[in-house]
Amino acid sequence: MKFIIVGKNIDVTEGLKSAVEDKIGKLEKYFTPDTEVHVTLSVEKERQKIEVTIPVKGNIIRSEQVSSDMYISIDLVEEIIERQLKKYKTKLVDQQQNASFFKQEYIDKDFMDEEEIKIIRTKRFDIKPMYPEDACVQMELLGHNFYVFCNAETEQVNVVYKRKGNTYGLIEPEV
Repeated sequence: MKFIIVGKNIDVTEGLKSAVEDKIGKLEKYFTPDTEVHVTLSVEKERQKIEVTIPVKGNIIRSEQVSSDMYISIDLVEEIIERQLKKYKTKLVDQQQNASFFKQEYIDKDFMDEEEIKIIRTKRFDIKPMYPEDACVQMELLGHNFYVFCNAETEQVNVVYKRKGNTYGLIEPEV
């Protein structure tokens, strides 16, 4: 695995770099040697945050963890990613174009589905053209964390969502 480690408001010391490579390196058993692992370490007040992103063709494996100690955050993020890999192995590998990013032993190994995903409800609704700001207002009125709508400017389906700090995000399809 190839590590790309950057720091925001923190110096990436050899100790931190070593801890990241050792802990996240345990995931090497799942990936081919040329798989890139993007790691961002950041500090905001007393929050020690690590973000790990592993792009694999067509998908992104990602986790972020926050704690009061960066080494604890590193431990937590490795556990989460490993759990994600075991849980979603069949879905990731079923798309054969993704299989080249994973080691054959990982593909062949059966993992017990800890929590099988079950869709228990389907909703259908008319999507009205509106501006993103109007969609945010509608989302607030409904008390939801996200809202799907047709963007009146682009005529594409978009999603607005709540972010931390009372801000909003907009998801647009890439064409």
